[in-house]
Amino acid sequence: MQSKEVSFRYPRFLRKLYKQFLVYFNKLKLTEHSFVLIVAVVIGLLGGYGAVLIQLTIRWFQHLFWGCSFSLENIHAIPWYWKVLVPAFGGLVVGLIIQFYSKEAKGHGVPEVMEAIALKNGVIRPRVVVAKLFASALYIASGGSVGREGPVIQIGSAVGSSVGQFFRVNPKRMRVFVACGAASGIAAAFNAPVAGALFAVEIILGDFAVPQFSPIVISSVTATIVSRHYLGDYPAFLVPKYQLVSPLEIINYVILGVLAGFTALLFIRALYFSEDFFDRFKVPEYYKGVVGGLIIGVMGLAFPYIYGVGYDSMDTALYGHMVWQLAGLLVIMKILATSISLGSGGSGGIFAPSLFMGAMLGVFFGHVVNMLFPSWTSGPGAYALVAMGGVVGAATHGPITAILIIFEMTNDYKIILPLMITTIIATLIAMRMEKESIYTLKLARRGINIFGGREINVLRSLKVSSIVNKTIDLVSAYAPFDEILPLIVNSTHNQIYVVNEKNKIVGYISMQELRQTMMDFESLKHLLIAADIANPEIPIINENDSLDKVMKLFGRTGLEELPVVSGNGDEVIVGTITQRAVIDAYNHQIFLRDMAGESGRSIREMTKQKRVHVVDNYYFDEVEAPMSLMNKTLREAAIRNRFNLEVLMIRRREYKDGKQRTFYIQPSAQTKIKSNDVLLVFGTQEAIQRFERI
Repeated sequence: MQSKEVSFRYPRFLRKLYKQFLVYFNKLKLTEHSFVLIVAVVIGLLGGYGAVLIQLTIRWFQHLFWGCSFSLENIHAIPWYWKVLVPAFGGLVVGLIIQFYSKEAKGHGVPEVMEAIALKNGVIRPRVVVAKLFASALYIASGGSVGREGPVIQIGSAVGSSVGQFFRVNPKRMRVFVACGAASGIAAAFNAPVAGALFAVEIILGDFAVPQFSPIVISSVTATIVSRHYLGDYPAFLVPKYQLVSPLEIINYVILGVLAGFTALLFIRALYFSEDFFDRFKVPEYYKGVVGGLIIGVMGLAFPYIYGVGYDSMDTALYGHMVWQLAGLLVIMKILATSISLGSGGSGGIFAPSLFMGAMLGVFFGHVVNMLFPSWTSGPGAYALVAMGGVVGAATHGPITAILIIFEMTNDYKIILPLMITTIIATLIAMRMEKESIYTLKLARRGINIFGGREINVLRSLKVSSIVNKTIDLVSAYAPFDEILPLIVNSTHNQIYVVNEKNKIVGYISMQELRQTMMDFESLKHLLIAADIANPEIPIINENDSLDKVMKLFGRTGLEELPVVSGNGDEVIVGTITQRAVIDAYNHQIFLRDMAGESGRSIREMTKQKRVHVVDNYYFDEVEAPMSLMNKTLREAAIRNRFNLEVLMIRRREYKDGKQRTFYIQPSAQTKIKSNDVLLVFGTQEAIQRFERI
């Protein structure tokens, strides 16, 4: 069944009013710093209200569906059939939203934000705010085993992107604004402003070297103020005071870190197995939602703890009131419930479920060590608290964020030492066993490497196909000796290649091989064939291999030329590649990257400043293509006439066949400006500044 999302166009008078607003706003002549900080406050306010609104909406839906606030005490009094039907209804409605209104509402949302930053210059459709808020609130309230933090992050990010689109900011600012929105969401959800800011930098942007950290902090703090005003200045969880009973207890936390790491891995594998399982069924999303809801409803009959976010169950665990055998079983049940909820198309996050799994794992482990070593171990609640950070850090590959969230929830510095040990060990194990986090794995499975543009090794980013020499001298393995000598003498290559009857390369012949037989040429010319004198020790290069791999082969074999076969699996010979060509390609890329500011030895890095002074008041600078110029040719953009700037080069990133490639283009008047383009411009400082502000 083909679905078509509803499109919307604003009324004409609103578009006219919007243009007039931009004209008046530009007359304010705000500096870039002032503009960014003002917008950061706006995003923080909107993100904070988004976090408050989703909590209030969840409560409203809970009263609508269950007739009371959702808690373990109240759920026992509800008829069994209602516990099954309500989650199924929630899955149905969310499936309809995803099918017909906004596909971004599906799943936990954070991967979509990361993809938007990496590939779409931070552009997220404004409708995501409404769709995600409504879908996630309804799904959580109906009993879906997901968290509200992921939706809050996506809502905040969509708010930041919408504000950036409203002001038509350049891609660099847009990405910062999206990060501001994500920070405001996590800060308001957990009442943790520091953790919110670090989450945006560590996980969403994945780069601690972000130049504009201050607006992210401001948005995070602003959202926290909004959340505290409406929801109160209370920690996300009520936790007991922690105390390290004995230094020997550190051993327990090391073991707990190992268990937390493997628990996170199990969660990641189960989640993506569930997604693959449901994706096999080519039916509308709402059908899958109903099936997933029915399964959750049936599971909840035996284990009502899995319904919803599960904060009340976590509070019980943190105070050590959870039966340890049940806690151990709930780790598995929550993994299954969350995987089914999200795999079937539910809308919600994985942050709270990860905390739930950690809390139950900690209670189980804490009771076991307490029975074994009662004299020098803390209560189960302490282990529950530490394991929460361990599982979150391992699942998200964000240990700093996990540590800070738990620290801000407790305001107790004594927890830091065991928390750091457990979280770091858990994260190291998870990263060792699974390269991608629970967020980035979703993108990697689509062939998207969001950090691919940060590759340091120049040769690793270049493919053999880009410099392969399409000419090659081939000779049959049965060719007589007297035909080989003139072929080598007249060849422009260092060697000729011997092929069998299937046209597969079986060796090579160079002057080195011929030199051994030249003394007996007359007696051997009618006896030897090519196969007799060919050297079979020759590696064959695939045209999809990187030049980094090729250069290592040159160093290992001592050869100066290697044959290349096609990359489509049929191993058809397409040409050769030489060591000289690889070196020339390397030097060319270094030059281009120095000019375009790509490598560590770029102009920007060497001068430690943004612009490179050339002469008088003229500078080189690289500027991300403004959104207003997207899909326009350089002639249509009229950059030279409007800004008195010369565009010298365009650096372009594109995804092809699931792989990212970087191109350097010497532009003409007909060259189109595309998303993610970076322009190397030359002109006066004032002209460059005017161009950056559009």
